[in-house]
Amino acid sequence: MHFTNAINFHQVLKRYISTIFCFICITSISQNLLAQFNDSVHYYSRFATTGIVNRTNQSKSFVLNNAFAFSVNKKTVSLNSSASWIYGVQDKRLTNNDFATGLNVDLYKNTRKLYYWGLVNLTSSYSLNINQQFQGGGGAGYNFVNKPKIEVVISDGLLYERSSLKIDSVTNENYQTIRNSLRLRHRWVINNIITWDGMHFWQPSLLKFDDYIIRSTSNISIKLRKWLSFTSSLTYNKVSRTNRENLLLSFGITAETYF
Repeated sequence: MHFTNAINFHQVLKRYISTIFCFICITSISQNLLAQFNDSVHYYSRFATTGIVNRTNQSKSFVLNNAFAFSVNKKTVSLNSSASWIYGVQDKRLTNNDFATGLNVDLYKNTRKLYYWGLVNLTSSYSLNINQQFQGGGGAGYNFVNKPKIEVVISDGLLYERSSLKIDSVTNENYQTIRNSLRLRHRWVINNIITWDGMHFWQPSLLKFDDYIIRSTSNISIKLRKWLSFTSSLTYNKVSRTNRENLLLSFGITAETYF
């Protein structure tokens, strides 16, 4: 099967396997890093698959959004890993082939209002013209509310970024910068059935303010079983340096477990 301007099936399969492999590696690292402590450990894993398929007499399109998450929590420290892959085709033309994986650590988040964090992220995105992007840094956060059924957290810090971008059809740009990273995280559980959660980033460069990144994800889930939910997800991303943005509203299922 061949799509104009799209990667072939083997490349898609390779990217999907890479997503799973990164998730497994990050999960293993998380467990090993916390194995040295003696107090109780709590684990959380989540897999969500959502998407949209549209077919008419004149055209057809689809977008699939797959996301993994795994967390290891102890009293004073927690490790959170994630991996996601969005793939889309419209009228035999590739629209999305977006891959991201990350690992972050939170210190004192479960015991104090003020806590500290550090992270590393790797990203590539066809829709945003990002060939490769690395981000790493740290900062502080504040728990306005941190309860089992409601959470509101704001954090801020500095990130070092190294990127390879596709500016136009013939121009690639390699550059480095320092970004401020402001994050809002929220979660609200209603009657143990409906969950509304989201994570939103504003990342302007300290060297050039009109160079900024916006990342926003919101989810509404309705619990079908203890471990299974119906999920609607809204994702928006913008990279000013490439003048590219994407918006995806998708529907699907989420499987999660605590142990």
